[in-house]
Amino acid sequence: MKINHIVYAALAATGLIAAGGLLAAQSGTAPAASAAVPAAAPANVYAGIAPSNLSPAVRDHLPRVYVPNLRSNDVYVIDPETLKVVDKFKVGVGPQHVVPGWDLQSLWVANNAERTNKGSLTPIDPRTGKPGTQIPVDDPYNMYFSPDGKSAIVVAEALHRLDFRDPKTMQMQYAIDVPQCGGINHADFSPDGRYAMFTCEFAGSVARIDLQTRKVEGYLKLSMPATRFSEKDPIDQLLANEVCSKKKGMPQDIRVSPDGKRYYIADMDADGVHIVDAASFTKVGFIPTGVGAHGLYPSRDGTKLYVANRGTHNIHGKPKGKGRVTVIDFATEKVVAQWPIPGGGSPDMGNVSADGKYLWLSGRFDDVVYRIDTANGDVKKVKVGQEPHGLTVWPQPGRYSLGHTGNMR
Repeated sequence: MKINHIVYAALAATGLIAAGGLLAAQSGTAPAASAAVPAAAPANVYAGIAPSNLSPAVRDHLPRVYVPNLRSNDVYVIDPETLKVVDKFKVGVGPQHVVPGWDLQSLWVANNAERTNKGSLTPIDPRTGKPGTQIPVDDPYNMYFSPDGKSAIVVAEALHRLDFRDPKTMQMQYAIDVPQCGGINHADFSPDGRYAMFTCEFAGSVARIDLQTRKVEGYLKLSMPATRFSEKDPIDQLLANEVCSKKKGMPQDIRVSPDGKRYYIADMDADGVHIVDAASFTKVGFIPTGVGAHGLYPSRDGTKLYVANRGTHNIHGKPKGKGRVTVIDFATEKVVAQWPIPGGGSPDMGNVSADGKYLWLSGRFDDVVYRIDTANGDVKKVKVGQEPHGLTVWPQPGRYSLGHTGNMR
């Protein structure tokens, strides 16, 4: 059905569309506090990623943007000041993400070699920007790090498994099977480091993992909105006006709220961001953003959430789609800006510059990288390899990295 756009906007602004949760899980025992993991949630989880908090450990690192190109099996290196590609090198098969290590001393290219057994991790020295020797690992679609820094968590997507490995040598420590999490993919962690929330791309759900008991606490099925954005409408149409025929969504990136009380989950089929209450593990709201909501990035001051809308509901999309970036105010959970990609595009994965002035995103189906001005949405483009994916901007402020493209704390 279709609904009046004024009514829809009002409901969306208050978070009432598609509210209501399903399937809660029992909590486990909280871990003891450590130097790296706070015992209680801070007032702002993102306080440590402010521009002034650049660690002494990264001050001799090159300012670079590292772009993994999925189909050309290489990494392009961009100088963010000149917007020029200054290097490129081959890596393993199917590079998906460039992942900063927990100790900030290495970057890791996750080459998952989809549908083969040739997965690997390629280390990059951030002081030189040069790659090291590949390490064979099973199906590394993505990688995270436990908040205490004791383990790298390789997301073996096709195997429905999380492989916990030594964060330096990548030797296997143990694994957690997540059988009901088809397409296990992106993650974020509770402020106290006790548990992780992983999205299940092909199951339309999220899984909550107790890091102390090393078990799945439960799954939460994410309900779909009644309507979603049409790919056929003009790029500036902000109203979701297409009856949703999907029974389940395709959840992608996930981020915790600054106060640690909620999780925001981008959904590529639902065209927006689900809101999940951390304490009850239930869905409590939904924010429509745009076609193919995919990547989530907090601003350096922790007040805004940038949503990369890839511009298509398809896994393999066409160039010049309805891609845009949506800006959400964390405090009000309202959309405060929409930044379309001029001429169309496919903003996907990336991160915010160290000073917070720019949002860098891969243009997944356009073979470019976007540098988006966070003051006004102005877009610059840099040509890269074939199908760029999870780029990282380095260095970034923060005490340690939780992985992905630079989830810093």
